[in-house]
Amino acid sequence: MNKFNISSILVALGLAFSGSAIAQNISKDEHEAAEKQVAAEYKSDKAQCESLTGNAGDICMAQAKGKEKVSKAELEAKFKPSEEATYKVSVAKAEANYDVSKEKCDDIAGNEKDVCEKAAKAILEQAKSEAKAKQDH
Repeated sequence: MNKFNISSILVALGLAFSGSAIAQNISKDEHEAAEKQVAAEYKSDKAQCESLTGNAGDICMAQAKGKEKVSKAELEAKFKPSEEATYKVSVAKAEANYDVSKEKCDDIAGNEKDVCEKAAKAILEQAKSEAKAKQDH
């Protein structure tokens, strides 16, 4: 796998977890219902992953966990909007992207795997830095 393919994978993953939390208040009842929905979606996603073997299963689980983590952060940002909540959404997305990227790097061997993992880590650190900068403004 060449550098272009590695970069393409990492960019695609970044886009998969991108988007922004919309600052809107939701009621406690809406929040509780949404929490249940997130839990149900995670359970369903996890069940789908159980049919996969090897690294494909690991990637699927990383995606499921990342989706759940991002959904929970977005839900909290809607329930209690703040700059801190928006920051947490950005960090959750960055960490979810990193976890999936790291799992995808496991499909690569040797030096290319090391390059892939370092690129994923760099993207994580950059995303966290950008989230922090947005929070400070």
